[in-house]
Amino acid sequence: MEETSDSRTNGSPGVGRRGFLAGAAAVAAAAATPTVLQAAASPAAAAGAARPNILLIVTDDQPKHTEWATPQTAAWLSGHGVRFTNGHVTTPLCAPSRSSVFSGRHAHNHGVRNNGASYSLDQHTTVQRYLRQAGYRTGLFGKYLNSWTLADNPPHFEEWALLKPAYENADWNINGTVQTLTGYTTDIIRNRTLAFLDKAATDPRPWFAYVTPYASHEPNVPAARYADTVVPPWNGRPSVPEDDRSDKPAYIRNATATLADAQAVRTRQLRTLLSVDDAVQAVHDKLAALGQLDNTLVVYLGDNGYTWADHGWLKKSVPYSPAHEVPFYLSWPAGGLGAGTVDNRIVANIDVAPTILDAAGITPDTPQDGHSLLTAHSRDHLLVEWWKQGTAAGGPPTWSSYVAKGRQYTEYYALHTDADGVVSGTGEVKFREYYDLSADPYQLTNLLHQATPQEEQALDIPALAAQLAADRAA
Repeated sequence: MEETSDSRTNGSPGVGRRGFLAGAAAVAAAAATPTVLQAAASPAAAAGAARPNILLIVTDDQPKHTEWATPQTAAWLSGHGVRFTNGHVTTPLCAPSRSSVFSGRHAHNHGVRNNGASYSLDQHTTVQRYLRQAGYRTGLFGKYLNSWTLADNPPHFEEWALLKPAYENADWNINGTVQTLTGYTTDIIRNRTLAFLDKAATDPRPWFAYVTPYASHEPNVPAARYADTVVPPWNGRPSVPEDDRSDKPAYIRNATATLADAQAVRTRQLRTLLSVDDAVQAVHDKLAALGQLDNTLVVYLGDNGYTWADHGWLKKSVPYSPAHEVPFYLSWPAGGLGAGTVDNRIVANIDVAPTILDAAGITPDTPQDGHSLLTAHSRDHLLVEWWKQGTAAGGPPTWSSYVAKGRQYTEYYALHTDADGVVSGTGEVKFREYYDLSADPYQLTNLLHQATPQEEQALDIPALAAQLAADRAA
């Protein structure tokens, strides 16, 4: 039995966690005014330093505004690192997003356009290939890629505990042996990660650990110790009770999720994330005990967000902000990133691999769409994209979106993929949306609904459409 007990009491109101988070927020607030990381933070500034260890934590379906459940994580990675306020994924779906994390590429370039196409990823492009080739000890602990056959070993990992997604008593591939382990899977991932880190005491190689719990994915089953924990109330946001959706696409006009539905999912998500927070704190403590806390680059993000009944939708896969915005942290004290700062740049999952390789001093020999977050590079917008799998009615059509801080332009297309991610269809634009995010952050008013050509021109739609076409082709 790998599950361990916890000192917190089931059914507690969580006041202590709110107080802990408030303290972490105060640490971050005491730092300098929100800033952009400077190029001086690049490993070039510490050329004589040992190569950093790399800890990459990717949670499942974790939206923003879940920080109540992860105060220890925030205290470490925000209080002693960088919190990115504009963190996104470029495809709000698990396997495409994770493939973008590994490769630094958009889904239209790496080929994993849906959850069934995991084997389309060119493993030669992955950050784990680069790191293992460069002499890193590599480990994977948790979920890998949807539709990956459990018996197939994950390429370029020296050690692994690969989870068939579940919360309790799950099937695993442990270093090549498929077996069932009793216990709560987030705790098993924690323990396997800690054992991997312990080997650093006798193995001098730098290491890369990819730690990826199933939380907070549906069915969001919490550990027994948190099954009855009371979470802070939430009464929605303006996009939840949106009465008039006549300016939205058909699948949103027909959406039926309610505030009560969202409240139930949110409660379950927060309860599952409590165990993730425990695991992150255990890893922090292990690194401190090993003397490796300062020279470990830590990246933490969700693989996609999740809508809490926004516009009636209770899922991901849509171009609305809650689906593609995610928590995003980075910490590396030895690299100059440990002061507790806030970075307002638009950053994304495609930036993770370039950042890791930059820190490790590795120049990639395969294309990447992202940029190292250790440099001063700043984008003015981001391409976000999603493909409909199959031709069945219902759900969002294929879409792509131009996402900037103050505006968002989306096109829906007559396109779909097969199970292998191969695209077919006419490509005709079937619907469009434009939101002034500065004035309308909850995306309530589609300014293209019944807009005249003159109004479209005033919104700069022709230029946005041209830029979106160029981004999709790049």
